[in-house]
Amino acid sequence: MPKQTILKQILIWRAKHISHKQFVYILSIIIGFTSGVGAVVLKNLTHFIQHLLEGNLIKYYHHAFYFLFPIIGLTLVYLTIKYVIRNKVSHGIPSTLYAISKRKGIMKRYQMFGSILTAPLTVGFGGSVGLEGPTVATGAAIGSNIARMFHLNQTSRTLLIGCAAAGAMSAIFKAPIAAIIFAIEVFSLDLTIASMLPLLLASLSAILTSYFFFGDDVLLPFKIEDKFIISDVPFYIILGVFAAIISLYFTQVYDKIHTFFDKINSPIKRLIIGGIGLGFLIYFIPPLYGEGFDVINNLLVGNAEKALENNLMQMDLTNIWIVILLLFGLVIFKIIASSLTFGAGGVGGIFAPTLFMGSIMGNCFAKTINNCGLFNTPVSESNFTLVGMAGLLAGVLHAPLTAIFLIAELTGGYELFIPLMLTATIAFGITKYFNPHSVYNMQLGRKGELITHDKDHAVLTLMDIDKVIETNFISISPKMNLGDIVHQAIVKSNRNIFPVVSEKNRKLLGVILLDDLRPIMFDQTLYKDVTATDIMQPAPEIIELEKDKMTDIMQKFQDSSAWNLPVIKDGMYFGFISKSKLLTAYRRQLINHTKEN
Repeated sequence: MPKQTILKQILIWRAKHISHKQFVYILSIIIGFTSGVGAVVLKNLTHFIQHLLEGNLIKYYHHAFYFLFPIIGLTLVYLTIKYVIRNKVSHGIPSTLYAISKRKGIMKRYQMFGSILTAPLTVGFGGSVGLEGPTVATGAAIGSNIARMFHLNQTSRTLLIGCAAAGAMSAIFKAPIAAIIFAIEVFSLDLTIASMLPLLLASLSAILTSYFFFGDDVLLPFKIEDKFIISDVPFYIILGVFAAIISLYFTQVYDKIHTFFDKINSPIKRLIIGGIGLGFLIYFIPPLYGEGFDVINNLLVGNAEKALENNLMQMDLTNIWIVILLLFGLVIFKIIASSLTFGAGGVGGIFAPTLFMGSIMGNCFAKTINNCGLFNTPVSESNFTLVGMAGLLAGVLHAPLTAIFLIAELTGGYELFIPLMLTATIAFGITKYFNPHSVYNMQLGRKGELITHDKDHAVLTLMDIDKVIETNFISISPKMNLGDIVHQAIVKSNRNIFPVVSEKNRKLLGVILLDDLRPIMFDQTLYKDVTATDIMQPAPEIIELEKDKMTDIMQKFQDSSAWNLPVIKDGMYFGFISKSKLLTAYRRQLINHTKEN
């Protein structure tokens, strides 16, 4: 039996026996499972490559492989994308956000396997990025295509993409509550009963899948031993400020390096420049190799020397200030290494680099307090390491609740809840003031194409400008006289506005309103003497299709009080947008956006 026939029968049976809401619940469980499997595959492939390379070749042969492996890995990624996938594989979470805001939640089929093929090659060969973003993107693509297969609407597609994100994070970190909050914060999902239960089901399904394959293994196997002391509050406040500064540094470096590589048109040149730069960094600073969770775990158990034992200069690690200096160097150079990985064409995420930098930042801060000789009571280095991760997550990702609950869940308790809240809130507040958009949505936010928790803004962002443009207006040449205007435009049109357009380059010169024509249109003595140039007027506002966002268009209608505004495309007249049609489209989109499943 053909696949189309089977699918059609399933759809008919589902329509008769299962409500839409129940069907979304079932799909959320399936998508949670697939996201969990995706996380398992990505992790196992990456760790297999790392074990094969780092465990044998580097350990027993030569340190120079730290330089060669990232270049080899990035070359393999380039070849895989060009000859196997044959489509661009974008960064995980930003590409998912773009699909939600500009593609109505539709993700292409190759995105279901693109990251699985390329991310393990990137990270396994030493690319200084994480696997969380690719895992989320893989799950989101699967969720989007399952929703399309069953003909679900845009609202349901977006919800299932959120379920995939929650499932991926739940499977990776074994933190189901933080995973749900992550989906809500990062993907700006509406927190309603209709959306909450699918997210719960997906997160639960994914974590059960993860336990089935991984057992009790977790990324950060650490239990809190040192209790929170109220006298440490001033230090946590300062740590929050410090985390904000590092977050701003993170964002600026990422943005500048990203912009630099965007200006290079040749992917081969990007590969050479980024690959060689990354190879040099990892050769001189081996802890930058891969995700870096081994370094984090060593810091948590108070074994900083183990994390730094491969330093090429063989500096004296018994001197605590040399240890602090080397650790701080990791904070400075990790984001450079991550950005070079992306610039060279690598596929990965920034979640792991953020945790890496945050943990080292918190550990450095605590070590400085304990060894500067100014304070009598030492602070817990492991606690500050954990809280540092939360502070940087909150600042870089603009996801303070995710940061708080993730660290709390990872450590198996909430003893540090107060310092986590304090540091994350301060870091997020300061960073948000200077950088309105996170690293994930920086590019979309600048273009006004980002879905936010502001419902009005979200609805406007989801609206399609092309669908509200009308092109059936009769254009008038500036040389046309009144008689021609009456016989060739007014008589043939049911519109009350006419664009005056140059014949040579279709440039909009002005508009003529029917109200301006009524006093003279029946006076035939004026038919040859009055031309379009005499009676036209400037348009109250002009909409530039390539430049103006939907929010800008709404503002122009409000400021001008006009009912019709002309649209310019590539410098030429294109059509009009009417206020009535725009508001009708807005109301329709609002209904779809808020409709409960």
